[in-house]
Amino acid sequence: MVLGSAAKQAEQLRKDGNLYFKKDRFGAAIDAYTEAITLCPNVPVYWTNRALCHRKRNDWLKVEEDCRRAIQLDHSSVKAHYMLGLALLKKQELDEGVKELQKALDLGRGANPKGYMVDEIWQELAKAKYLLWEHASSKRSWELQSLKEACETALREKHFLDDSQPEGFLDEASISHMKQLEVLRQVFRKAGEADIPSEVPDYLCCKITLDIFRDPVITPSGVTYERAVILDHLQKVGKFDPITREPLDQSQLVPNLAIKEAVQAYLDEHGWAYKMD
Repeated sequence: MVLGSAAKQAEQLRKDGNLYFKKDRFGAAIDAYTEAITLCPNVPVYWTNRALCHRKRNDWLKVEEDCRRAIQLDHSSVKAHYMLGLALLKKQELDEGVKELQKALDLGRGANPKGYMVDEIWQELAKAKYLLWEHASSKRSWELQSLKEACETALREKHFLDDSQPEGFLDEASISHMKQLEVLRQVFRKAGEADIPSEVPDYLCCKITLDIFRDPVITPSGVTYERAVILDHLQKVGKFDPITREPLDQSQLVPNLAIKEAVQAYLDEHGWAYKMD
């Protein structure tokens, strides 16, 4: 009876906290959720609700603490993994932050693939992965430039030594030196190509949005779409394939795992493609 009373009181405090939150009274909301936690510390939503208030106040250390506690109570909490990922990114712990955002995205897609949070999580994940690529790309660029300069210096020194050869060999040595320099430059240009932004191949992009796929699904007609986009089309426009005009129901959509793997492989190789306009 005592436990039931505490749970009922905690639920009322959660509702109070929600009302305060809607009015942007984050301090009052935190107090309400804290009281609820005191009464029922094993309810994960109380921790994630309080974490959301801390997020609104940019108190990322407390966001992290509350989210870690929520995850201990519920490993499948999308909000907890998502906000923990954001908190870790704020600490510049990019790799760990990306892992948490990816976990949140995977859980969110399983629970509600068309939910607003899935798109929001993807956008944050894409920004984080772009940052990771940018850092790695800058490092690679510096390393390639340093190595290129060292190789060019070595070739020049070799050419200088070749100049000591008898007359008649000089022209041949100069031509050979120029060819070697050109080959060297081609090698380094090729090595840096993956980090130069270009057009994403059409087969990796949704036929409707023209954006790179996030969660591709294929129709019985063989056309691949972004899941959220085709679901929106079926709901708002009509139950037909927008390309082939064939009748189409949501139940007929199948994840296109081959394209999903191809997209991931492309993004792993071309991290600049994570950048969104």
